[in-house]
Amino acid sequence: MPSHGSLTKAGKVRSQTPKIQPKEKHKEVPRVRNRKEYEKRVVKARQQAPAR
Repeated sequence: MPSHGSLTKAGKVRSQTPKIQPKEKHKEVPRVRNRKEYEKRVVKARQQAPAR
């Protein structure tokens, strides 16, 4: 089975790429995130729904 390119060049680009520091990830507190999702799903849906 032939390979795609020589194995001597494996990892060339990754080793040449300059290392950068990862950005600090900040997630919302689950309580706040759940409240926002609830408002998006339930509260806004009620406001947009036609009156029965």
